[in-house]
Amino acid sequence: MNTRLGLNEDRIQRARSLAEEIAHPVRSYIERHTTVSVERATLRLFGLDGCDEEGTPTANLALHQLRDKVPHGAARYLLGALVKTGMTVEELDRAVAEGFDLAAQGLPDQGALEAKAAELVARVRHTLDTNREYRLQKIDQHREREHSPLLYVIVATGNIYEDVKQARAVVYQGADIVAVIRTTAQSLLDYVPHGATTEGFGGTYATRENFRIMRKALDEAGEKVGRYIRLVNYASGLCMPEIAALGALERLDMMLNDSMYGILFRDINMYRTLVDQHFSRMVSAYADIVINTGEDNYLTTSDAYEKGYTVLASELINERLAFDAGMPSRLQGLGHAFEMDPAIENGFLYELAQAALIREVFPSCPLKYMPPTKHMTGNIFAGYALNTLFNLVARMTGQEIILLGMLTEAIHTPFMQDRFLAIQNALYVFKNAASLGEDISFRENGIIRRRAAEVLDKTVEFLEIVAGKGIFESINQGLFADIKRSPSGGKGFDGVYEKAPDYWNPWENMLKEALFKGGKK
Repeated sequence: MNTRLGLNEDRIQRARSLAEEIAHPVRSYIERHTTVSVERATLRLFGLDGCDEEGTPTANLALHQLRDKVPHGAARYLLGALVKTGMTVEELDRAVAEGFDLAAQGLPDQGALEAKAAELVARVRHTLDTNREYRLQKIDQHREREHSPLLYVIVATGNIYEDVKQARAVVYQGADIVAVIRTTAQSLLDYVPHGATTEGFGGTYATRENFRIMRKALDEAGEKVGRYIRLVNYASGLCMPEIAALGALERLDMMLNDSMYGILFRDINMYRTLVDQHFSRMVSAYADIVINTGEDNYLTTSDAYEKGYTVLASELINERLAFDAGMPSRLQGLGHAFEMDPAIENGFLYELAQAALIREVFPSCPLKYMPPTKHMTGNIFAGYALNTLFNLVARMTGQEIILLGMLTEAIHTPFMQDRFLAIQNALYVFKNAASLGEDISFRENGIIRRRAAEVLDKTVEFLEIVAGKGIFESINQGLFADIKRSPSGGKGFDGVYEKAPDYWNPWENMLKEALFKGGKK
């Protein structure tokens, strides 16, 4: 979009240079460390993906055996066992489930390990490449319908088979994206459950089999309506890298993946989170999966008018960390939300200013825009009006991923008719205001331009403070979302390891080669 806010380009560049300064020590820390979840993701990519009779994943069983060897890289012991025993990956997976000890086999020479790694990486890489090409082919075949925003609807019954029924219904009603909300507190589990699941509170477990079931259902529904339907889940929490890997294998299209969400809102250790998000983003970048970041959550604990600058600051940090993981702008679904207090005079103009500002600062990113939630009261008529204003701002400012607002927000989990009305509302606004954004300008020195410039200036000031303190100390002091987290506190800190000088991870090496040296188109 053409600039309409008259933003100071030097201030935008200053903000980006500060984000780079903030990210530099994070990048240095990541390069020197691994985690149990990165190592388990590596084992899963090599095919260790089963479970024992009690449901414990073989990736977890293997890491328990190799705990003291994690600094050297768990992959060498899996590959060594394959070379030494002559087993296939599938046979070894079953053997680990029955108690086979990977560490007891000894290691062959490095040449044999590298040859076996190359063979297995090539096999799985073919799967990832095929998934990527299939997605692009289907999007090209069906084209995107005339309205550019993609309509994002959630399902969350706890039962994957019931989720499928609801997902098909919303696709037939007009949804472009289906997000399967993850069951409450799965982000705090240090393992990924195995198989299909039929029980979950507030959502459905993220498992590979559940991914496979929903992917198949959405492909079938998409063929009926002539659209490619995107599937979303959560690559976050203590198993962030593993879920990213499983999502890539099963052709998910979007993953919720934020650099600080788990730290701030789930009290997961900051070091663990930042190392995990880097590997998960490399996997998603290679698989051409769009990530959705979680800046909208800041406004659930902070006031949208007073702290709007923290959203832009976090987006700039997320952008920089995504670039550091080899992820281009077109895969960065940076998040923000329509959360201004509706009682504020000219609140709509402030929302419009914020959305237009973020669109202009990130012109190449498929921004994810969240509907009103914090100020929904149970008054369904007022809620429907707020959601209409949200859809209008989304259309006017060129947002691309629109999570639909529900008139029953704050009352109960939406009924099917609530989702239907939300889709109809969005389609009505998008069609009737299709060209409004191109046909309108913002008055120089008017409320919208002044507000956008103010937020940008406050963002730069805030990033100056964060750069001076460093990201770890800034989080420790509660500068983001008014929530304080200790560097050595939080869940999962005991799963962070400094890499030994001989650390070896063939998947990490392949991803770096592909993403940073032209190995992937």
